[in-house]
Amino acid sequence: MARLTLCHGGPTVARMKDGRSPVFARVLRGSALTAGSYAISQALRLVSNLILTRLLFPEAFGLMALVSVFLVGLAMFSDVGLGPAIVRSPRGDDRDFLDTAWTVQVLRGALLWALTCALAWPVAQVYDAPDLALLLPAAGMTLFIAGFNPTRIETANRHLMLGRLTALDLAAQIIGIVAIVILSFALRSVWALVIGAIIGALAKLVLTDLGLPGARNRLRWDTAAGGELIHFGKWIFLSTACNFLLSQGDKAILGAYLRLDELGIYNVGYFLASFPVLLGGSVVGRVLMPIYRDHPPAADQANFARLRKLRVAMTGGMLAMLAVMGGLGHPLVGLLYDPRYAHAGAIVVAIACVQIPVVLGMTYDQSALAAGDSRNFFVVMALRAGALSGAFWVGAALDGLRGALIGQFIAATVMHLPIIWLARRHGAWDPRHDLAFGALGAMLIAGILWWNAAILGQI
Repeated sequence: MARLTLCHGGPTVARMKDGRSPVFARVLRGSALTAGSYAISQALRLVSNLILTRLLFPEAFGLMALVSVFLVGLAMFSDVGLGPAIVRSPRGDDRDFLDTAWTVQVLRGALLWALTCALAWPVAQVYDAPDLALLLPAAGMTLFIAGFNPTRIETANRHLMLGRLTALDLAAQIIGIVAIVILSFALRSVWALVIGAIIGALAKLVLTDLGLPGARNRLRWDTAAGGELIHFGKWIFLSTACNFLLSQGDKAILGAYLRLDELGIYNVGYFLASFPVLLGGSVVGRVLMPIYRDHPPAADQANFARLRKLRVAMTGGMLAMLAVMGGLGHPLVGLLYDPRYAHAGAIVVAIACVQIPVVLGMTYDQSALAAGDSRNFFVVMALRAGALSGAFWVGAALDGLRGALIGQFIAATVMHLPIIWLARRHGAWDPRHDLAFGALGAMLIAGILWWNAAILGQI
């Protein structure tokens, strides 16, 4: 067991008998919990997806893809980094600080819902999809509800106490999925997806409010806390606006080039192919920032070595899963989905290849946020968002979906250079990691393309 000792006039935590600090032990548990939770979550989503594709029509998934683009876009364009601020701030456990952050969150949720109502009709006209005029305001209620989620969620992330939080997240998701499936049987309409999402958001609010320990939030404004949140969050705000282009820009762009049913099929393929990277991002986002905060790699070689082990495990795991998706994506789609979605198999293969360069740099950027360097984090995010979205758009204009994916792959490869620059500023860059996994990634891409040469012409 670890014990508390005094060092240089302040508290520090003694090493465990095996040489690991308690923080790293919590990281291992947190990584396992997050990965397991995400795997279960995606398995539940897959089961519901298989049921829904047989109850609903492809156009319904195209409509929901567009709804998701605008909801996620509004959320990201208004994100001021409350979660990362609570995780990294010395005042992250202070009641006044947390209540001020919650007050900002509530106001933001109300504003986002108002914006979905205001944008609904123009968006419906732009995409020639009249149903969006009603779907967007209804789906926007999920943003309003999420604004009331307790900051105890971020407190649990701050201290890597993820067990109960993981269980509550899964329970809320199960409630939402069950609601969607039941409503789909009853309504056979895209409205089943919207109403089910609202039920899931309410379930998360109620479960986390009742199930997480600590005092309940109240509306409050602390000037010092507000100043700290604004100072840190101004660059996070711009960074997450860029992240919208990285995570949702493809669907926003393809909505102008594909029919709704084609966009729905693309969304099914993306759902399967993105599993490894989204899983990796979930683990990285939850567990690496506390490590970078408490054990910065530039401080000593032992910290760097431990982070290398974590990085190798995460990158290797994501590449292994992408290799499976690239090799088995096409037959997997044929096994799971009906013939209307057959073309999604080639999309799974192509997206798996495109995401391999992205994986190489995923474990670096948290080093900047942990050090409070949100400005340079934004610079890198802006460069990546502009390059990847621009290349995707130009490729789509020149050669449809195939050109878009080729353009995105080229941009993702080149944009690893700014990530290296950011990682070097904080002593986190590991050239041995990049060289080894870069070579492995290149071989995987060559093998995937050779194995699937016959089907990639479908794109």
